[in-house]
Amino acid sequence: MKRLRRIPILLMILAVCLISSSFQASVVESSGYPVVLNGETVYFETAPFQTGGTMMVPMREWANKLGASVEWDASTHSATAVREGKEWKVSVNQTTAYRNGTSHEMEQPAVINGDHLMVPLRAMSEGLGYIVKWDSVGEQVLVDDEGLFLPKVGTYDNLKALLAATVQKEETNLKLQGDSALIKSPMAMESAAVATGGSSADFSGTNLQVEGVDEGDLVKTDGEYIYQVNENRVIITSAVPATDMKILSTIDLNDVIHPADIYVDDRFLVVVGSAPVENRVLPMTKEKARTQDLVMPAIFPNSTKAVVYSLENRSNPALVREVELEGNYVASRKIGDSLYFVTQQYLNAYAILEKGQETRAPQYKDSAQSEEPIEIGYDQITYFPDFSGSNYLHVAGFRLDKGTEPVNVSTYLGAGEQVYVSLNHLYVTRTQYDKDEAAASESTEQSMKLRLPSRPLKANSQIFKFRLDEGETRYVASGTVPGTPINQFAMDEYEGRFRIATTTGDMWRNDEHTSKNNLYILDEAMNVTGKIEGIAPGERIYSVRFMGNRGYMVTFKTVDPLFAFDLSDPASPELLGALKIPGYSDYLHPYDENHLIGFGKEAVEVVEKDASGRAVGQPQAYYQGMKVALFDVSDITRPIELFNETIGDRGTESELLHNHRALLFSKEKNLLAFPVTVAEVSENKKNRMDVVSHGDFVFQGAYIYSLDPVNGFQLRGKISHLSEEDMAKAGQYWYDSRKNVQRILYIGITLYTLSPSEIRANDLQTLKPIQSIAIPPGS
Repeated sequence: MKRLRRIPILLMILAVCLISSSFQASVVESSGYPVVLNGETVYFETAPFQTGGTMMVPMREWANKLGASVEWDASTHSATAVREGKEWKVSVNQTTAYRNGTSHEMEQPAVINGDHLMVPLRAMSEGLGYIVKWDSVGEQVLVDDEGLFLPKVGTYDNLKALLAATVQKEETNLKLQGDSALIKSPMAMESAAVATGGSSADFSGTNLQVEGVDEGDLVKTDGEYIYQVNENRVIITSAVPATDMKILSTIDLNDVIHPADIYVDDRFLVVVGSAPVENRVLPMTKEKARTQDLVMPAIFPNSTKAVVYSLENRSNPALVREVELEGNYVASRKIGDSLYFVTQQYLNAYAILEKGQETRAPQYKDSAQSEEPIEIGYDQITYFPDFSGSNYLHVAGFRLDKGTEPVNVSTYLGAGEQVYVSLNHLYVTRTQYDKDEAAASESTEQSMKLRLPSRPLKANSQIFKFRLDEGETRYVASGTVPGTPINQFAMDEYEGRFRIATTTGDMWRNDEHTSKNNLYILDEAMNVTGKIEGIAPGERIYSVRFMGNRGYMVTFKTVDPLFAFDLSDPASPELLGALKIPGYSDYLHPYDENHLIGFGKEAVEVVEKDASGRAVGQPQAYYQGMKVALFDVSDITRPIELFNETIGDRGTESELLHNHRALLFSKEKNLLAFPVTVAEVSENKKNRMDVVSHGDFVFQGAYIYSLDPVNGFQLRGKISHLSEEDMAKAGQYWYDSRKNVQRILYIGITLYTLSPSEIRANDLQTLKPIQSIAIPPGS
C-alpha cells in the first residue's frame, strides 16, 4: 500500500517539474521590459515575466519597493499587501483580487513560481494606490505615485503669479490672432448622454458611448417606473402595467437644485445640476460686498450639486446625501456604485490682479462630513504645466453605497473644453496655442503690409488623463496633439490606447493654413504612436465614431465625405475608404459591426453665376431637411450608403442633431425613434427652387421607424402630444411648448413618449394609444 501511494506522488513531482521547466522557458522568452518606479529603474532579484500580455512580478519583493508590507496565510494560500490604508489580497491560482474588501478581476491569476508568489504588476500597483502606464516610446512600464505628477499652487501669492502669467499669455494670443481669433469659452465642454439602446432587461436604457459608463439624462426607467426631470421637479411614475399608469410621487427641487441630469439604479436616484442662487456654497457676505466698490467678484458663487435620494420607498423618496462643488456643471458619469462629476470655476483675474481684490480658496460641501463648507487649501491645488485660462477645474467622485465615506475632490488650476470617460479613465482637453509668438508676429506684420490674412496662431489640444477608481480620481498623464476635437465622440479609449480626431486651421482660408482633419493614437503614457493628418483640406469634422479597431469620420463643406479608418495597428493607422454624398451627419450611431446610422441634414450645393452664366466664387451649401442614412461599412475600403430618409425641408430640427440623448434605438426590436419638429416648404416655393427659404411648421412629436439592412427605413408612425386646436393655433413657426415630445422609451411591449405635460403609453407594435397621464405645471 505504501509503495502504491508513492506512485501518484512521484507523478505529481514529475508533472510539476515539467510545468516548471516549460514555465521558465516562457519566462526567458517574454521578460525584458524595464520597470520604472517614480522615475528610477527597478532591478528585481526574482525576474518578472510576461504571460498573455501581463507582466508578473514577485509580490513580496515588489511590495517592499512600493512601501507595502505583506502577510502570507498558509491556510488559505493567500497573501495580503497593505500600504497607507489600502489593502490588496490575492489567492494562489485565482484571478479575483480584493481591494479593501471589494473584488476585482485580474488579467492573469496569481501563481507560485519556485519559492515566489508572482502577481500581475498592474493589478497590485493600482490596488495599492499607484498609477501604471505603458510607455511605448521608451518600451518600459512606468509606475508612479500620484504626488509626483503636478506642481502645487502652494500659496495665494503664487496663485497670483500664475494668474498673471496666464493673463499675459492670453493677451498675446488675442493680439496675434487679431480679428480672426477663435476664442473658446472655458465652458465649451459638453456632457452627452443618450436615452436609447437596449439592455439585458426588456426596457430601454441609456445608449452609452462606453458600455458600463452611465450618462445622465432627463428621463430614466428601471423597467417598472419612469423618472422624469420636469420643470424643476423629478416625477416618478408607475408605468407597468400601462393601463394603470399613474404618478407615484413628485420631488420638488426648487429649494434644493436646478436639475440637469438624473441617474437611477435599484437603490438610488441621483440628481445633478446647479445649486439655487440663495443656497450656493459661499456667496459673498454683505459686509465684504460693500467694500468691493462694485468690482465684479473675484470668484463667482456658482456651484454644482449632486443630490442622492433613497428609492426604498418610491412614494416618498428620502434625501440621504448632498455633495456640492463650486463651479459650473461640466459633465458627470456613473460607473457601478461610483458617481463622478466635473465643474469649472471661473476666477476673475482682473479683479485679483488689477483691483487687488482678495479672493478665497475654493470650497465644497458634503453632508456626509459636515454641513459647513470645506476649504480646498492652496497646498492641495495643483496646476497643469503651461496652463491657460483663469479657472479651477474640479473633479469629484464618491461611492453611493458608502454614504459615510467622504467625497474625493481634486482641484487643478487650468481650463478644459471637452470630456470623455471610459471605464477606468476620464480625459479632459483644453486648447493650447502655438508658442512661436515671434514667427506669428512677423507673419502678422508681413500680412498687414501685403493686405493678406494674418498667419493664424496654431491651436493644439492638451489632453489630461485621470484614473477613476471606486469614487477616487487621480491625475495620470498628459499629451498634446494638433487641432481641437468637436465633442466627446471625437475621443475614445480602446485596449489601453487613446484615440482622438481633431481639426486644425480655418475653413474660410484657401492657403496652407486652411482647415485639415487628423486622427491620432496615443499610448497609456499619452505619447503619440500613430497618426493620419491632412484629411479633407478646407473642411471640418462634423461627427466621429470609433468602433473597436475601426474609426469613422464625417467632414463637410459642400458635400459629406464619410471616411473609414483601420486602427488595428496603433503605430500605423490607415485611411482605407471614403464616400462622398450630399448633406452631412451630426451624429453617427452603430447599427451593428458592419452598419452605421448617420443623423444630420440634407444639403444643396449652389454655384453663383454672373449674367454670362459663368461661375462666380466658391460653391455654397445650404442645409435642407433632416437626413437619416444607413451606411454599409462591411467592406471598409468601400463604404456604401444603402438607404436614406429625408424629413421635412429647411427649418426642420431635432434635438438629436445636437444632443444624442434624444435617440431611441434597438436593433433587436427593429426600432428607431426620435423627437422632431418638422417644417415643410410650400409647393409654390419649391417650384421656384428657393433653397434658402424656411418651411412652415407642420408637426412636433416622435417619428418611429423600423430599420434593417434589407428594407431600410420604414416609417411606422408618428406620435404627437399636440391637439388639433394646438396645431390650428401654431401658425408658421412653433415654439418650446410643454407639449413638445422630448424623449421616447420602451418597457416590454409598450412605447412611451414623454413631454413636460404628458406621458403617453402606446402599443409597441401597432402604436395605438393605451393610456396617458397629464402632468400639471410646476409651481
